Amino acid sequence: MVTAGEVLPPASGQAGWHCQLTTLEGWRQFTADAPDVPELLSGMVLDGLADDERSRYDEWRLDYHTRLGVVATSTLRHVVNTGRRLTLLNRHAVSARRGLIVSGAAGTGKTTAITQLGKAHEATDRRRHPGGGRIPVVYVTVPPAATPRMLAVEFARFLGIPVMTRANITDVIEAVCGVMTDTRTTVVCVDEIHNLKLATRNGAEVSDTLKYFSERIPATFVYAGINVEREGLFNGTRGQQIAGRFTMIPAAPFPYAAEWQGLVATLEDALRLHGHPPGTLTGLDRYLHQRTGGMIGSLSHLIRGAAIEAILDGSEQITRRLLDAVDLDHAAQARSAPPARAAARKTA
Repeated sequence: MVTAGEVLPPASGQAGWHCQLTTLEGWRQFTADAPDVPELLSGMVLDGLADDERSRYDEWRLDYHTRLGVVATSTLRHVVNTGRRLTLLNRHAVSARRGLIVSGAAGTGKTTAITQLGKAHEATDRRRHPGGGRIPVVYVTVPPAATPRMLAVEFARFLGIPVMTRANITDVIEAVCGVMTDTRTTVVCVDEIHNLKLATRNGAEVSDTLKYFSERIPATFVYAGINVEREGLFNGTRGQQIAGRFTMIPAAPFPYAAEWQGLVATLEDALRLHGHPPGTLTGLDRYLHQRTGGMIGSLSHLIRGAAIEAILDGSEQITRRLLDAVDLDHAAQARSAPPARAAARKTA
């Protein structure tokens, strides 16, 4: 029989502090992170836990549900496969390298897709080139109202390059390009690209800076942003250059169809709750679609939030009533029709 001591995490805690992805330390922690899936204890073992052991066990499951694994949606697979193909096509290119843009509404999984692409590429690079000294992937975000220097500093911050207040942009760019070339960076993920406004002087200069980086660094550039085609990213001469070199993959809400039902089933299978009847969430997949508008981000938040509440309140199961009590982001709340919400409460 399995005992608590054989499955419980160390008393020091299983949840490590996670750094930002926009630093090399945080990115490496992200790429090395492996899910620590709790094993559900039997009723007899669970009843025999001391208070501190039960607290540690519940905290383990709480932490697990906050980090519930990434679901391999069709969009995510498309991004990873396309990115992989582009990195191979760009391997020996000396100019006009091809890139990738993931565009869509907030909550459609854009950041998840490009970070999973980066994670997969990093794993491949480590297998091909074991040992240290390489930084195969760089991940940065475009700051609001960005200037070329601000963007260059974001790259330097990721790489751990100290930037003096008086350092001019040329010095920063040269240092960044030098380090990325020396450490064999081959994928550059640039998130929040919608903050780049080509109609403004700063936006145009930031676009030129990114283009300069792409010419100096032999890497595949991957952008992600909110509805970038509507934000003017492809307008004008600079926009035409981007449109001519980048493949765009749209990220959209999922319709109520077989894939959505599969996503719900996958998330339900990942739950670690003692009293949750299998098939409960798949039986509510239409309700879940109505609540979330088909947004994978909202679905993940809703199910993770309900699982956490089920552990905290001791019910150990997710019901429709519990799901309806979990508040979602404003966009999802607005999409969910009030009459449907009211009916859900009455029938729960």
